[in-house]
Amino acid sequence: MISTNPFSELSGFISPMAMQIYIIVMFLLVIGSTILDTIHKKSAQYFFENAKKAQKNAKRTVGAGEKMGLAISTVAGEVLTSSEFNNPQRRLSHLLTMYGFIIFVVSSVVQIFMFPTEAAAGVWPMLWHLGAAMLAVGATWFFLFIRVDVSSEGKPWYKLELRGDLFIVGLVTTSIFSLLWSATQGSTLGWIFFILFVTASTVLFSTVLWSKFAHMFFKPAAAYQKKITRADGSQENLPDLGELTDPALQARYPDIPEYMGTNPPYMGLGIKRERPNHY
Repeated sequence: MISTNPFSELSGFISPMAMQIYIIVMFLLVIGSTILDTIHKKSAQYFFENAKKAQKNAKRTVGAGEKMGLAISTVAGEVLTSSEFNNPQRRLSHLLTMYGFIIFVVSSVVQIFMFPTEAAAGVWPMLWHLGAAMLAVGATWFFLFIRVDVSSEGKPWYKLELRGDLFIVGLVTTSIFSLLWSATQGSTLGWIFFILFVTASTVLFSTVLWSKFAHMFFKPAAAYQKKITRADGSQENLPDLGELTDPALQARYPDIPEYMGTNPPYMGLGIKRERPNHY
């Protein structure tokens, strides 16, 4: 199963052109919805206005070479390895979901446009199944155990918020139904799973305007801008408190060594307190 192009058998009932048109329409929906989301929420406007304000508060000029280094570190950290997540489970779930989604989408496009009628399509069928499996594991893990409503607010996993959970539910259903469709092709059950797969993927890509899909495009830019504000001293337009290890600052605020020293006082469990599973 995993070495067979799942779209090759489908091409006997649905023309490759129809499948390609579907992919193009979904791509255009994502682009158009992302643009509308940016206009509606004024995300780009806020981003550029905040960047201009930060430039006025900058204490030094960040050179082109330093900016390039910050861009590379952003791609290597926040984008490729999700280093901003301190929770290892959240980070692993996010990485499985992100790379699974990328592999799944890219291999789908390659098979539909380059090998629409060929059962043996090189390594792409295996990548397609691998990406779908990674996406299913990462998204389902997040949906059942890591969502804030479930992990922090004690709500049962089946309690959904239409807009808040639309994206993750779309990822879970798209990946699971795609694997079930591939495993049952040629049967009545296979057609049922195919219809569910297409429905789930259509909902996923056509509801970008109301889901959290678009945030993946803003996240790298926001992370990069944050690094720039730290480098130029504008501090994200916040007051510059200085380095807490600075002796002059500690002399001005004598409580700093006590609370920020090597042996700070015990202040309770904080976020390590009991999880609200008893709600």
